[in-house]
Amino acid sequence: MTVFVHLVEQTPVALWGLSAGERIRRVLGSTRPVQLLDDLQDLPASASVMLLRGDYLFDSRVVQALAASAATLLRVRVGDSLLDLAAHVPAPQAAALRRRLLHPQGDDPLPQGIVTATPDELCPPYQEQLLKSDPPFVLPVTAENRKNLERLLFGSAYKGITDFITKWVWPVPAQWGVRLCVGLGLRPNHVTALNWLLAVAVGLLFWKGYTAWGLTLAWIMTYLDTVDGKLARVTVSSSKVGHLLDHILDIVHPPFWYLAWGLGLDTYDPLLLSGSVGLAIWIIFVGYVVGRLAEGGFQLWLGRFGIFCWRKIDSYSRLITARRNPCLVLLTVSALAQRPDVGLEAVALWTLASTLFLVLRLSMAGYTRIASGPLNSWLTEVGEQSADRSLAVRWFTRAKAHDAAGPCRK
Repeated sequence: MTVFVHLVEQTPVALWGLSAGERIRRVLGSTRPVQLLDDLQDLPASASVMLLRGDYLFDSRVVQALAASAATLLRVRVGDSLLDLAAHVPAPQAAALRRRLLHPQGDDPLPQGIVTATPDELCPPYQEQLLKSDPPFVLPVTAENRKNLERLLFGSAYKGITDFITKWVWPVPAQWGVRLCVGLGLRPNHVTALNWLLAVAVGLLFWKGYTAWGLTLAWIMTYLDTVDGKLARVTVSSSKVGHLLDHILDIVHPPFWYLAWGLGLDTYDPLLLSGSVGLAIWIIFVGYVVGRLAEGGFQLWLGRFGIFCWRKIDSYSRLITARRNPCLVLLTVSALAQRPDVGLEAVALWTLASTLFLVLRLSMAGYTRIASGPLNSWLTEVGEQSADRSLAVRWFTRAKAHDAAGPCRK
């Protein structure tokens, strides 16, 4: 079913290369046909229409929720005022609601059958896909606050719970990379394709014993792995094929890098783990697979969210668990110390420890599910009115969007 959209007011300011109309079209067009109307006279009499102020930036979640909410007027607090900035209404009421959006502080009575909703009422702050609690936003767009809003969109595209390299090292460089890609007209799939080539090149270099060159390309690949996802989200240009290729690459390549690293060693003299290179590699492969199965089993059978979102301790553990980036740190340190064999041993032992912790947490979650009923993520309990100001809240959730966006008054 086609969604009809009409923008009230416009702005020449593009955010991450997208006009307001194109951004709305991409947000809605991923699941249904979208038609932008310049004139409401072109609206079929039996249809409904989404009316949005084109000089405001709407959180994608707000747009999608409004599209699913018939006969609804979106009311947003901007500064000290409540403004009517968007609506989804039947065709007979479109003209009246358009006039209302042109004068968003008017006191005219609402047409019969129209209900009001705020962004927070339309969509909860918890985002399962991005593993974070993040309040929805609607903010004015001006030339003066363009960079602030682009930073906000970039921050909104970032996962809340991830490893410490992605969380604290890559954000600023990744934003530079995304801006360069937008300027060059590169799409996320271009970056993903490059990542596949780099992943293969890294494996070959490790296998041949060229650890320095391999590590250099590995870190470039991990950086670009952050860039492609953020590029897809800020430009609303994700594709099913690109997402699948990126997901397969993320899952498959790390253990094969460690295998290649082991095969490229000249000598192997472990400090703690007795045995051959083969034993270390078997520990890594088995631990990696069991860890991934524990994560998948939790989400499939126990919670409708990831295991790292269950309790705060799980979110902390995600910072350092034996995924690619923390393990690359171990390999890099060992190469700098000229003991690459100890690096492989460290990855094996850390993979074993991380997997045992995941299995323990899975067992505890299963017991809690049986004893106390359905599980809930701690992130769902965090809201604007929450008194919780713990380190976990500060690290894994974000302040209200208009505070993070800087000065956004028109």
